[in-house]
Amino acid sequence: MAMATDTNPLKHRPGMAWAYLAVPLVLLVVFFFVPMASALWMSMHDYSHALFAPDFVGWDNYGKLLFGNEHFWQVVHNTATFMLMVVPAMMVLPIPVAILLNQSVRGITVFRAAIYLPVVLSLVVAGIAWKWLYASEGLFNYGLSLLGLPKVDWLIAPDVALFAVALMVVWKGLGYYMLMYLASLQSIPGTLYEAAEMDGASPVATHWHVTVPFLRPTMALVAIISTIGGLKVFTEIYVMTRGGPVGATETLVYYIYDQAFANLNLGTACAAGFLLMVVIFALSLIHIHTFYLKAEREAGVY
Repeated sequence: MAMATDTNPLKHRPGMAWAYLAVPLVLLVVFFFVPMASALWMSMHDYSHALFAPDFVGWDNYGKLLFGNEHFWQVVHNTATFMLMVVPAMMVLPIPVAILLNQSVRGITVFRAAIYLPVVLSLVVAGIAWKWLYASEGLFNYGLSLLGLPKVDWLIAPDVALFAVALMVVWKGLGYYMLMYLASLQSIPGTLYEAAEMDGASPVATHWHVTVPFLRPTMALVAIISTIGGLKVFTEIYVMTRGGPVGATETLVYYIYDQAFANLNLGTACAAGFLLMVVIFALSLIHIHTFYLKAEREAGVY
């Protein structure tokens, strides 16, 4: 029997491996670790008295944010509410769309492209377009008037504005997550559907007992990605509401922007940004552990 040969040219030449890694490592240090360290250092200073000669305050900015800033906790509440509206919708709504687009019918590629089109559309363009739709005389209120319903101040009423922005975000991201589910659907063995049909299962029961179990890993992935995206939402808020009305749509990233560039509270902005980075980093670790390290262990890499 022929001996298996080692096909990895870098296994016994670690110097070459580090040479290949040098450029990405340098870029990572320059564009990630250096800015992160700078932000951490700036978060320990108070810039309210002198922008170019700030006072060192240590961890005071973090303490003020976490224990004495009602505005910050209102922003956290807005962000959490936004994610509660967006994340479940992103997990569930693309599934039936993906199931419909997984059918083998003529012209299905056109429908797939049409559903995916909002994903490639500029966020600024999409925000402006939806702002027109939400206008007092816009298309949505016109539709309500045809039904005999009163107009809604979509982006003016504090109890509606955040929902209106979330609806636009769901529309924008539907095609992206639909594509992820569609890829998972196409990996499901067709014999399982044939067996369910032979057993007399209804289409709903078939998808519940066959499709959904296979989609659970993808649903978990969508949950993590959409949560990170919800934490970082900014452009939609900036274009459509500027954090209003009366702060009802001000999220964490918009709060950081407002503190840094409108109020010049650079220390507070960097402290809030660093806290946000810690949360996103924790979610990223969960993502890596769940989907990559677990798969490598099952494959025998570790």
